Amino acid sequence: MACWHIVALLTQPHSVFDFGVPISNFPTSKAVSSDPWEDFSEIFRREHQLLPQAWADLFGPLRKGTVDDLMIVGQIGQSLDGRIATESGHSKYINGPAGLVHLHRLRALVDAVVIGVGTAIADNPQLTVRRCGGPQPARVVIDPNGRLGADARVFADTGVRRLLVTAQGARCTPPCGVEIVALPMVDGQLAPSAILTALAGCGMRRILIEGGADTVSRFLAAGCLDRLHVMVAPIILGTGGPGLIMPPLERADQAHRIPMRVHKFEDDVLFDCDLSAQRVAIGVAKKST
Repeated sequence: MACWHIVALLTQPHSVFDFGVPISNFPTSKAVSSDPWEDFSEIFRREHQLLPQAWADLFGPLRKGTVDDLMIVGQIGQSLDGRIATESGHSKYINGPAGLVHLHRLRALVDAVVIGVGTAIADNPQLTVRRCGGPQPARVVIDPNGRLGADARVFADTGVRRLLVTAQGARCTPPCGVEIVALPMVDGQLAPSAILTALAGCGMRRILIEGGADTVSRFLAAGCLDRLHVMVAPIILGTGGPGLIMPPLERADQAHRIPMRVHKFEDDVLFDCDLSAQRVAIGVAKKST
C-alpha cells in the first residue's frame, strides 16, 4: 500500500504541488509583501494561527517538535544514485531551481543554520535567504580544530548572529562579533547532542542542519533529527561524494522503515522523512530568536 501511495503522489499533476499561494490568503495588519513567503514565515511563527493549506502539509510539522521544545531538521540534496557531488567535488547545482528555493525557504523558517567546516571551506556558502522572502537565520559552523579562515563568507557581518562551535582548547581566530561555543570532544568529535544543547542555550529552537553529508549523517546517526528532507534530482553522477553515510548493518531487515511523505518540486522530488520516533531528548530551549 505504501508503495502505491508514493507512486500515485509522484504522478499527480504538478498543480497539486504548486506552492504559490495568493497573497490575499495571508491575513496581516501590515502592508503585504511582494513575496508571499515573507508573510508565510511570519504566520509560521505564530503557532496558534492556522497555516494556508498549500504549505501546511510540508511545513506544518516544522513548527514544533514532539520530543522536546526543539525542532531539528536535516536536509540533503542528491542525485538518483545518492551522490552529493562529482568525484572532483563539484556540486553546483545538483538540484534544480525549485529545489534550491525550498532550501532557502527552510532557512527563512529556522532560528539557525548549521554546517560543518568541510562544507564551509569547500563551498564557502553565505547561508543567507536570497531566493525567497523572510528573515535571516543565525549562521553556525562546526569547526573543532579552528580550520576556517576569518574571511569565510559565513562569518560576514550582515546583522545576524554568527557562531563558531569548536573544541575546548582549540585555537581559532574568527572575526570580531562571532560568538565562540567551546565544547568537550568525545571520541575525537563534538557530540551532536552537545551542540544542540549549546544552541538551545543560545535561544535557538528551530535548527536546520544543512550540510555537508558527514555532518547530516552524524546528527542522524546520533538520533538528533526530527525531520530529514532529502531532495533528489533526476540525474546520475556515477562516482562521487556519497549522501548519507551511516554505520553498517549486517542484515537488510535491521534497517528502520521511516514514515515519510513525498512532494514534487518541478523536476526534483522531496522525501520528507519523519524521524521523531528515534529522536533523543535534548531539553527545552530558551525563547526563540
